Amino acid sequence: MDQILPVIAVAALPVLFAITLHEAAHGFVAGKLGDPTARMLGRLTLNPLRHIDPVGTLLVPAGLLVLAVLTAAPPFIFGWARPVPVNVNNLRHPRRGMAWVAVAGPAANLLMALFWALVMKLALMLQGSLDWAAMPLLYMGIAGITVNILLMVLNLLPLPPLDGGRVVAGFLPPRLAAGYDRIEPYGLIIVLGLLFTGVLGAVLFPLAGALTDAIRLLFGLPAWRP
Repeated sequence: MDQILPVIAVAALPVLFAITLHEAAHGFVAGKLGDPTARMLGRLTLNPLRHIDPVGTLLVPAGLLVLAVLTAAPPFIFGWARPVPVNVNNLRHPRRGMAWVAVAGPAANLLMALFWALVMKLALMLQGSLDWAAMPLLYMGIAGITVNILLMVLNLLPLPPLDGGRVVAGFLPPRLAAGYDRIEPYGLIIVLGLLFTGVLGAVLFPLAGALTDAIRLLFGLPAWRP
């Protein structure tokens, strides 16, 4: 318990915003492409309370963090917010537009990872003079980069209903896209199956590690252990 509470305290803010801003980005891009549904329902906001799903945003990520601490395994953060509603019929170019709406979520995670890299850089500059602020910011930056990169890579997997699946469907010929979309009701079951068999981690962690290393080198950050 002494280890779990600090981890949750440090990771709570990065996890919360990684999931909720991901959803807000979908609504923002949908609005730019002609669908005002998210704006009309008050979902174009940075207020996490408007996006939180009690299970997907709070219980599941917290449970996975606890499991990672107890087992000393690499952290695998999986979660979701309340989906931002998008009326594809309002989009000016429905199929391609939906692909751009889908990719907006992972793009938001990438931008947040870069933001947390800046936070981590600031923390390193404060070390030695303001350690009381530097250390929490340092660990929060590590959590923010890790969580956002994992969520970005996970969501870009080409499997409906993940964002990557919607991107693929948006660029397939209509008949193939219709068949591809039939996977969606089983998508979450497939993801969970890949998770528990270890296949998902074998794909996810190397990709996430490579992107994390790229950000670390770009900002001149030290290496860290998950």
